[in-house]
Amino acid sequence: MFNWKDKIRFKGDKVLWYVIIGLMIASVMVVYSSTGRLAYRVKDGNTSFYLMKQLFLMAGCFVVILGLQSVHYKYLFKFSKVILGMAFVFLLWAKFAGTNLNDADRWITIPLIGFTFQPSELAKIGIILYTARIITYYQTERNCSDEALKSVLLYVGPVIFMIFMDNFSTSLLMGLICMTMLFVGRLRLKLMAMSVGALIGVVGMILVLAFTVPQFEKVGRVATIKGRVTEFFAGGQREGYSYQSDQAKIAVAKGGFLGVGPGNSEQRNFLPHPYSDFIFAIIIEEYGLIGGDVVALSDGVVPGGGNCEAVYTYFSRFVGHGFGIEYCFPGFCEYGGLCGCFSGDGTTVAAGQYGRDIVVVYQCGFGYDIECQSYVYGG
Repeated sequence: MFNWKDKIRFKGDKVLWYVIIGLMIASVMVVYSSTGRLAYRVKDGNTSFYLMKQLFLMAGCFVVILGLQSVHYKYLFKFSKVILGMAFVFLLWAKFAGTNLNDADRWITIPLIGFTFQPSELAKIGIILYTARIITYYQTERNCSDEALKSVLLYVGPVIFMIFMDNFSTSLLMGLICMTMLFVGRLRLKLMAMSVGALIGVVGMILVLAFTVPQFEKVGRVATIKGRVTEFFAGGQREGYSYQSDQAKIAVAKGGFLGVGPGNSEQRNFLPHPYSDFIFAIIIEEYGLIGGDVVALSDGVVPGGGNCEAVYTYFSRFVGHGFGIEYCFPGFCEYGGLCGCFSGDGTTVAAGQYGRDIVVVYQCGFGYDIECQSYVYGG
């Protein structure tokens, strides 16, 4: 008999639920504050439009989480390859017949309904789920078989390469997540060291070719990568490259420790995308370094998993680590970029995002984590 009360009750780790609800509230507040200029440019000053849109989006995401928490994670294990394959097909679609926005073929538009989304966001889910499946499948009593690395390179590698063609930072992030998951999955340290060395070598080769072969700049986003690296080592003195980075740093400087208060941001009027790529800078400006730390550390609460010996419990553990790292890395990378530790033009973080695909993907990840943890915490 269908028990609807069981479907809507909070399962899993209750702390994770508190974090999710807190991030949703923060998302509504920050998006409403940062979309003021967009509202005046697109909606004739109707700022309530984006507030209501974000509220409906968060409500929909909450329903998605409640639905996913009731889907047994054995089905995630079973269909992870299908999700990865779908992501690869969508990435090909975006590359050869996609919608070009911001000089990148990252988007696809669904015919008839006009719905647009970034297939790289779906690819994140597919990569994490399938990598967790591979690591689980090749687990032994002592460690993870070397065959796991070969399978990751064979099946996950092409998907990451397709992401690289239009989004270097996301492809690098997903590569680091896969390597971290393999480390957590007990892959031999010697093989890990060789893999990390090979990854560094590939990135180095791309940079060398970008600076020595002019024709190579036409490949993917190589020209953008070259510009950002040049800007970073030139101390941000190259004209045209450092504007958005400088405005983000000004936002951090104005925020200080306690911030200027909700809705009082000034840099939202100067940053190109204050409601998406540079939302973290707005968070720090309005809520200070303390607020930024709370958001960044809240993303770090997500990792989890079980301690049982069943194969699917290994899978749930690796899925929890994978999504947890995917939440944490962008926030800390954004911190590094805002502090000038390395080059960056803004990254997506779990809190405060405006955009259907990114937000829904994050909430799907939360739902997967809650579902996997529900069997550890007794539902």
